[in-house]
Amino acid sequence: MKSDTSAKTFDLGGTSWTMRHFLEGTLDIHSPKDLPKAKLKAIPATVPGNYELDLMAAGELKDPLLADNCFALRPLEFHQWWYERTFNTPKLENPELVFEGLDDIADVWLNGVKLGSTDNALIPWRFEVAKHLAPVGKKNVLQVCIKSPVNACRDKQIEPWCRGHDFDGGRLFLRKPPHCNGWDIMPRCLSGGIWRPVYLRERPTNEVINCYFVTRRLQPGVKAWINVFYNCHCSSLTLDGLAVRVSGSCGKSKFSETRNVMFSSGLIAFDLQKPVLWWPAGYGEPALYDVTFELLQHGKVLCSKKFRTGIRTIKLDRTDLNTPEHPGRFQFIVNGVPVFVKGSNWVPADALHSRDAKRIPKILKLFKEMGCSILRCWGGNVYETHQFFDLCDEYGIMVWQDFAFACWSNLQDQEALDRYRPEIEHVVREYRQHPCIALWAGDNEVDSALWGWHGPTDPAKNRINRELIPQIVDRLDLERDYLPSSPYMTPPAVALNLDIHQTPEQHLWGPRDYFKSNFYANNTACFASEMGYHGCPATSSIQKMMAPKYVWPYQNNPQWDIHSTNPCPHTIPSSGRIELMTKQILEMFGEVPTEFHEYVTASQIVQAEAKKFFVEIFRQRRPFTGGIIWWNMMDGWPQISDAIVDYFFQKKLAFHYLKRVHKPLCGIIAEPEAWNANVLMCNDSLQERTGHLTVTRGLKREVVLDVDFRAPANGNIQVGQIRMPRSENELYLLEWTANGKERGVNHYISGTPPFSFATYKKWLKLIRELDPFDWSC
Repeated sequence: MKSDTSAKTFDLGGTSWTMRHFLEGTLDIHSPKDLPKAKLKAIPATVPGNYELDLMAAGELKDPLLADNCFALRPLEFHQWWYERTFNTPKLENPELVFEGLDDIADVWLNGVKLGSTDNALIPWRFEVAKHLAPVGKKNVLQVCIKSPVNACRDKQIEPWCRGHDFDGGRLFLRKPPHCNGWDIMPRCLSGGIWRPVYLRERPTNEVINCYFVTRRLQPGVKAWINVFYNCHCSSLTLDGLAVRVSGSCGKSKFSETRNVMFSSGLIAFDLQKPVLWWPAGYGEPALYDVTFELLQHGKVLCSKKFRTGIRTIKLDRTDLNTPEHPGRFQFIVNGVPVFVKGSNWVPADALHSRDAKRIPKILKLFKEMGCSILRCWGGNVYETHQFFDLCDEYGIMVWQDFAFACWSNLQDQEALDRYRPEIEHVVREYRQHPCIALWAGDNEVDSALWGWHGPTDPAKNRINRELIPQIVDRLDLERDYLPSSPYMTPPAVALNLDIHQTPEQHLWGPRDYFKSNFYANNTACFASEMGYHGCPATSSIQKMMAPKYVWPYQNNPQWDIHSTNPCPHTIPSSGRIELMTKQILEMFGEVPTEFHEYVTASQIVQAEAKKFFVEIFRQRRPFTGGIIWWNMMDGWPQISDAIVDYFFQKKLAFHYLKRVHKPLCGIIAEPEAWNANVLMCNDSLQERTGHLTVTRGLKREVVLDVDFRAPANGNIQVGQIRMPRSENELYLLEWTANGKERGVNHYISGTPPFSFATYKKWLKLIRELDPFDWSC
């Protein structure tokens, strides 16, 4: 939501900062006046930043994301960090000091006066400064003391309710991104610093505090019922003569509504005739209105706010059960239309989050290129900024937003709930205006932790996702649905003692055996919100991330372990992910290449075929299925993982295969039954498509199906059958045209393992020639 509130700001970021640090407890430093006697070395610092980046720039730390350098971060977890800069007071009216991200346990000092303390890295912090600033044009000293997060909570008591990773319970007492304590996709990097912008902000005498534009009801093509909720600060001695005006335009569609009001907060309700609607990718254009809200007094504009938003309705149609007796359902309804969504999980853009802002636009372009209609902001991350949501609005990417709780059953006492409350309220208020946000979800896999991994404990006892969050969402956001957990164990499911893989929405990890095994091919999910398969990054990326002597071979290789699932020494077991990936290669090809490049190639082939198959089976099963959000698009640090684009932005083979099967119109060959395989045209759009499909077999491209088709809007149709014995290991290529201009391609590998690796490489040449793409590993 790009906004203009007319408030002036004075940036306090840049390279004018210095940083000092020491092992906490070794020096008697409690305030800025104690610093000079300590004679600590001051090193240059950059804001926004992280202390690791400053230490790297000073030559005191090697890049913690490479080799085994992340282990060097552990001693720094016990350090205290003092940031300092000077600035001359600008001419601002009633300024406040704003930290958009301060990580984490910190005290803020201005000119020797303590302004306050922070204890949450995930939300902004504001401080009153007017009476503490020097006169305009005079020098000020701003200092920030960031304390050891481990020391800050080392005496806290963990309760039996709290269950999760057994190597570090400290995260329960810290509001930092959950992944920073170490995860199977991220290194342990507790970090610290002023990681988002810091500035002085003028608080005008009159200001639009917030404005919430919401589509309450919709009759597509006819009318939208709009509510605009607003809160303003007005400095007038009386509130007489007030009026509010909201106006907007999207192409030829325009509106302007003015109301005389007697109070500075309230509601405008109006009807908009023939609105232009916001649609997710594949279903139409993500139309956005440029909106201006104004507060007037006696006809004069006192303050205004500009933003972009979309007119649409999104509902989640889901059931509590998913059993043979009670078939499940989990589907998004957009503007009254059931849509099939395809996309990826959004994980940390970088382990050092001050670098997120530069990486996010490039990563989201990958989602756009892929044709994703949805992404899921995983609950182990930070909350992204308007930069992220603005781009999702523009690209037509629906956002499933988890709150930042993941895999642990967090503290339940009132003190903890009161600490979480302002965080949840901030996130909902700040981002609810974005049309891309489709769903609020309480957490990632906390129900799974309580009911499955460490249970059975009834997840309904979780006060965070069953009481606190839904009450806030209901109060602050009128239109979005709320899912308590992902996956969600409903009361009826708990009463029937069902497994987490018997819910409508599932995380499909399982044994990670052959990707067409029973677990994957015959899963019962109506919707998969996590589903992945490992594949190596490019050889050039592996050479960047590991010390030369550890690049190859992978066996008994500590750096391959570190950069797969073991970023915390002697604590997180490696889970055998490299061994699992090797077994997956063996399962498909009956052999494991011993040469570096060949091994990487084989792993990428297996990953690409697996993820393509996952999307295809969910598309085939419409309308029982409502979509798939696979794991995952992009790595947040250099690693060997399920991601299809590595940290260095090298695309794996799976990116190109998935891009083909993400297209709104896709030809798919189903698994054979009774000697034959059905051929489907799947159409995830609102337009009927007529065209022609050709299917060929083998290296000689023998034509086995040549047929015209008419694919109904928003549905699937069988267009033919191909005789296909299961014993036949063969390549099938699909090519189609539709509506005179649209072209698509896909492929299918028939038969059962083992497949010849040498033959597949020949097939791969044909697969790439269908619609050439740039790929190397």
